[in-house]
Amino acid sequence: MTTMQSVIELSDRARDIFRLVVEGYLETGQPIGSRTLSRSGLNLSAASIRNVMADLEDAGLLAAPHTSAGRMPTDRGLRLFVDGIMQAAEPSPEERAAIARGLEEGGRVETAVAAATAALSGLSHCAGLVLVPPREMVLRQVGFMPLSDNQALAVLVGADGSLENRVLDLAPGTSPTTLSQASNFLTERLVGLTLGEARARLETELADGRAGVDRAARDLVARGIAMWSEDGARRPVLIVRGQARLIDPAAAADLDRVRQLLDELEGKEEIARVLDSAREGRSTRIFIGSENTLFALSGSSVIAAPYRGPDGRVVGVVGVIGPTRLNYARVVPMVDFTAQALSRLMR
Repeated sequence: MTTMQSVIELSDRARDIFRLVVEGYLETGQPIGSRTLSRSGLNLSAASIRNVMADLEDAGLLAAPHTSAGRMPTDRGLRLFVDGIMQAAEPSPEERAAIARGLEEGGRVETAVAAATAALSGLSHCAGLVLVPPREMVLRQVGFMPLSDNQALAVLVGADGSLENRVLDLAPGTSPTTLSQASNFLTERLVGLTLGEARARLETELADGRAGVDRAARDLVARGIAMWSEDGARRPVLIVRGQARLIDPAAAADLDRVRQLLDELEGKEEIARVLDSAREGRSTRIFIGSENTLFALSGSSVIAAPYRGPDGRVVGVVGVIGPTRLNYARVVPMVDFTAQALSRLMR
């Protein structure tokens, strides 16, 4: 059944009650009871409201967390609300200006993107996320240190001061002299290049016989550069800002969920995969709770939108992550505006 079919099948009375329950829950984070709804101008008795709420619960749109408590929307109910009932509100001039200020900070694009994401986090009261194009490291220092007879530690220092280590298996009989020769070659010939440039130069010099090192050292250098290049191509560059905003007063009663969400944010590759799936969409995508297995335990939602480069191709994704009780009507347009602003920055 599609969202529109589900909305159409709700009676006017059921739709009004459902909307008020969802809006009340998103505002307070608490289940909404029939007595509260009876004072909201529905012109219905509490008993009539309870009957409708029971029907909505049977339909899988509402749930009662405790006996005799009010109702709250299920993930399916939130999806119905977001896709078929919610009235989105455009970002205010003040909100637009706050996001624009982040993008105007100047300097590297990545710095401006991070600042805009921090602004989005503050405005939405969520953690801000942005997936940026992979940035190739420029080599400053590289080398190999022996760990044992069959393993070495490959060390790479980037021009920006970043440090990366990899454990590399050695061919039988690899000597300390071979490790030293490979390190010297990397330092003399490849420093100042990106990984891609270093790999291209290495392939050329090996093909021309100009490497100036023996076969064992050539193999070691080639394997090291290939390993770093492949890892870098796979590794998403995910910037997270505002995790502390996830710990708000309403979260105090549900600290286990918050801890689970913060743990999920530590696993950036998993979050990046969720964001990456938003690349194919033409507009903002919304992932609600258990719709994505990653957030089934934490009960979290992600709102994400792609942003584009000068040629119109998607280069990254920006969004927010927070509890399922997000103010979707306000946050969805805000994420969409940020994505459009990032697209303009990339031109």
